Formats: sequence, structure tokens, C-alpha cells
Amino acid sequence: MKTNTSSSMGSLHPVIFFAVVYVVALLLSIFICSSLFYSINGGTSSSSAVQVTPVQESVSGNTAVMAASTVTLGH
Repeated sequence: MKTNTSSSMGSLHPVIFFAVVYVVALLLSIFICSSLFYSINGGTSSSSAVQVTPVQESVSGNTAVMAASTVTLGH
């Protein structure tokens, strides 16, 4: 009869694999849940602290105009 010899690393390979998969899934779930939490609750700054400064320019003639505004987030 042939004896079954396997190294300890070979026999622990499935256990180590599933432990690594579990840790990666745990870290990803923490990252995803915290991202959702901060996106729903507004993160560290509130939405009432946002100040928008409009740009006003006079245009004469038949020209195309592109306007921009600056947004300042208050902390």
C-alpha cells in the first residue's frame, strides 16, 4: 500500500484560502457600507454650508456664452 504523504501547507491550503477570502470580503463590506453611510448622511460637512457664487456677465450681439460659478465648501 502506498502511504499518503502531504505537507502541512498543502493540507492547510483550503483553510488558508477561505480565511483570506473571508478577510478580503470583510474589508470590502466595511468599505462599501461606510461609503454608503457617508454618502447618505453627508459625510463630515453639511449641505447647508455650501456657498455658490453666481457669475453675471452682460452679452451683446449674437455670440455663444459659457458661464461658470465658484463653489465654496465651508467646514
